[in-house]
Amino acid sequence: MRRIPVRSSAALLLAALTLSACSAGSGGGQSSGQDGAGAQPDNAVVVALTGEPANLDFTTTAGAAIPQALMSNVYEGLVEIDQDGQIQPLLAKSWDISDDRTAYTFTLQPGVTFSNGEAFTAEDVKFSLERVKSDAWLSSLKTKMDVVDSVTVLSDTEVRIQLSRPSNAWLFDLGTPVGAMFDESGVAELASTAIGTGPFTVEAWNRGESIELAARSDYWGEAPKVETATLRYFADAVATTNALRSGDVDVVYNMQAPELLPTFTGDDSFQVLEGTSNGEVMLSMNNARPPFDDVRVRQAVLHAVDRQAVLDTAWSGYGTLIGAPVPPTDPYYEDLFGTYAYDPEKSRALLAEAGAENLNITFTVPTRPYATAVSEIVVSQLAEVGINATIESAEFPAVWLDKVFTRHDYDMSVVLAVESRDLLTMFNNPNYYLGYDNTKIKDEAAAADAADEAGYVSGMQKVVRTINDDAAADVLFLFPNIVVAKSGVTGLPANSVTEALDLGSVGWQ
Repeated sequence: MRRIPVRSSAALLLAALTLSACSAGSGGGQSSGQDGAGAQPDNAVVVALTGEPANLDFTTTAGAAIPQALMSNVYEGLVEIDQDGQIQPLLAKSWDISDDRTAYTFTLQPGVTFSNGEAFTAEDVKFSLERVKSDAWLSSLKTKMDVVDSVTVLSDTEVRIQLSRPSNAWLFDLGTPVGAMFDESGVAELASTAIGTGPFTVEAWNRGESIELAARSDYWGEAPKVETATLRYFADAVATTNALRSGDVDVVYNMQAPELLPTFTGDDSFQVLEGTSNGEVMLSMNNARPPFDDVRVRQAVLHAVDRQAVLDTAWSGYGTLIGAPVPPTDPYYEDLFGTYAYDPEKSRALLAEAGAENLNITFTVPTRPYATAVSEIVVSQLAEVGINATIESAEFPAVWLDKVFTRHDYDMSVVLAVESRDLLTMFNNPNYYLGYDNTKIKDEAAAADAADEAGYVSGMQKVVRTINDDAAADVLFLFPNIVVAKSGVTGLPANSVTEALDLGSVGWQ
């Protein structure tokens, strides 16, 4: 048996502000009550975002804005992922792993309660994980728990989870939204009411404007640094920076107007964090219908796009070119950027070979700042090789999620894929909106997941190369995590590795 050590209670909450660009919102909200930039509030912080949740239920609704607001703040899991991408204890203070790597016995933190006063016990672990595997969960992320065979309650503070096979990915996945712990009596109205074990409760949700979080006085772990935290939503990225300069907000998280960043870097009233994320700006092609059911057409698109020019023009050069849908923080990352060099002549030759010259396609673009900026230059580059793309704007989240993500009614799109280690979620399911035929990778992915650590890395690298050879999608660049805040705000890490915007460690000097 391998024993995982207990982590100190002082480290139980982690300041992990994470990227969410897979939803949209509209302006408004309440002032933080501060007199200009740099002024310190009375135990309050206001964060400006450009992506509002459609509702509060990430178990049935896609998009990263919901877990961004609620994970780590309202909901917690048995484990969490730290800023280095490592698994750390949270609601589970320790665990044992059987020699065959299929049985995990977790010892839970004592004295934990949900925000409705109910005690958190092993029964809640069983309920929460079994619910992921039930019809109650609709999110495509639920497949991450397919490997769970059974959950057995050993006592109020001990639970054993039996896997059907060894899995390298499963414990990490337990630190993502599919590992969130719920109270059975609190799931009836998840879309409007959030009940969790986290340090905050949802005090108010002003639709189209803000979500107000209040610190719990009975929180089991380290108390938040502020009494209230407000997430204010803006439809316009420039409006977030204006609100920061006027003192109406304290932080612009994941800045969506990078061209304005130089106006803050020389001002001592503000601090700028330029980090990275695990979010890929992905040019999506519908692999399941013409013309993109032909690999040659998809490869032609990848050769037609100058990613460096896209990055420089659309996002002022902020971001990273990686060449495949795997960020450098994943253990099986390798630099594949050179696979599809910018080569319009080769692109035209592939289109001619496929009998797909002078193509006319529809480019369905969500109403997000990065998507609008990216689509304009991509359309121009595609036109140079004979692909005529007509931009169709789709309001995000509602219209885009329905048309593209749910009904797969699109030719090409672009979206920021932010879920942690989501490669197999996207490409190992032919019913996912990308429509990629996973027959080449299904068995290889399963074998890699069950292998030892070295086999996992080499096996997943082979899977990634297969996906890349098939040109299943084009990763334009890895999204930066740019945070601009008043100089007195503390607890704002530069990088983001999960969906959660963890406000527990954010405070003031």
